[in-house]
Formats: sequence, C-alpha cells, structure tokens
Amino acid sequence: MTKPSIITSPSGDRLAVIPLDEYERLTEAAEDAADVRAYDAAKGRIAAGEDEAIPAAFVDRILDGENKVRVWREFRRMTVKDLAAAAGITAAYLSQIETGTRDGSVATFKKIATALKVSIDDIA
Repeated sequence: MTKPSIITSPSGDRLAVIPLDEYERLTEAAEDAADVRAYDAAKGRIAAGEDEAIPAAFVDRILDGENKVRVWREFRRMTVKDLAAAAGITAAYLSQIETGTRDGSVATFKKIATALKVSIDDIA
C-alpha cells in the first residue's frame, strides 16, 4: 500500500491523495467485502428458514418465459391435481392458467401463491 499524500483544501478539510490504481484496488476490496456480507446474510436467512435456495434450472425456466405457476408447481413437486386441490380450484382451471388459455383472477393467484408458499409477485 502506498502512503497517501495529505493535502488541505481551501475550506480546511484534510484530504488523502492516493494513486488511482490503489484507489481501484481499495474499491474492489470494499465491493468484495459487501458481496461476502450479502452472501452470509442470504445463507443465514436460508438456515433460519426465512428464505430458500432455488436451483438455477428453475430460475432459468422462469427467465426464459415459461409459466411461473407451472415452474413453481414442479419445483414443489406437486401435480396439477395436488395444487388445484390445495388452492381450492379445479385442475382444469389451473391447467388453463398454466397454458395461458385463461387468465386467473387476483383472488385465484393469491390462493395458488398460498398453496405454493410463495408471494403472489413470484407467480404473477
């Protein structure tokens, strides 16, 4: 580490001047430390049961535009019949929501989200 040059601004503030490469190294180290803290916090939420890890394959399916209800249902290892029963809707209606041939109401999506143990934002 290079020793900084100390200067005094016209307003009297003392400032440390360091080479640009040293500044960039320090910035990168601070970002790395922030990433480690975020990772540790996420692992803590998972360990406490406040959050869960979703395999990349399921996330990729959602990002690729696949129906979110279907992806979450399959992630939860539920059949259409199981999820429909848990949400209090018919399997035919759920199937139509998953294929996009029918829109579900907000109330229906709330029931489905509750049955899947996700937020409505995760499936809408």
